[in-house]
Amino acid sequence: MTLDELKRYLRSRTGSTEESPFGPEHLVYKVMGKIFAVVAWDEEPVTMSLKCDPEGVEVLRKVFRAVTPAPYFDKRHWNLVALDGSVPEPELLAMVDDSYELVVAGLTRARREELRLLTQVAPRSRTT
Repeated sequence: MTLDELKRYLRSRTGSTEESPFGPEHLVYKVMGKIFAVVAWDEEPVTMSLKCDPEGVEVLRKVFRAVTPAPYFDKRHWNLVALDGSVPEPELLAMVDDSYELVVAGLTRARREELRLLTQVAPRSRTT
């Protein structure tokens, strides 16, 4: 997966925004103002910090050598994934989806409702 493909996937999540509050070398992806991914695109290899269920954090670190505790984040809830090609793309995308869903689940009911409304398509008007 290329960096452009990854960025496109992260931006495709409903309500996702891309920002650079930590400087231009870090792309921060948020849903409803809450971080779900941080991509350090200028590192070799590129790395991405993702939120993870506390029960799955250690499992992923044991299964994939490219998954380590994320610096600057709570190590019980965040992993750093080195995008060195060792994590299969479907698993990487599942980690992104899990991070996004965990953040959405932590939103207030009102913010989740706002997000839900973003996913609805406006009905077509009929012309008679």
